[in-house]
Amino acid sequence: MSTVIWHNPKCSTSRKVLDMIRAKGVEPTVIDYQKTPPSKAEINAALKAMGMKPRDLLRRKNTPYDDLGLDDPKLSDAELVDAMAEHPLLMERPVVHTKKGTRLCRPVERLQEIL
Repeated sequence: MSTVIWHNPKCSTSRKVLDMIRAKGVEPTVIDYQKTPPSKAEINAALKAMGMKPRDLLRRKNTPYDDLGLDDPKLSDAELVDAMAEHPLLMERPVVHTKKGTRLCRPVERLQEIL
């Protein structure tokens, strides 16, 4: 598996992680996940690889989180993944996949676990 980053070029944390990857001599596959959203299956695979639940990957700030009522504890994991697939801005970033694993690199130091 090559290194892949689900990237938001407007996010300073995402830009910093991308720079850190490149500083290690790796040119990752960069996916602007808002322009090319991951599928539900890809989101589920990433969550499984990271050992996270969908709520762990949800971003509230500057997203439609509140408008969609995603704070409702009755929503299932599948419903939360559906929302992220439909509105990729709801996902925290950056998510990085390498041969050593997958991590939400927030804080940026988490990248070191998989490089």
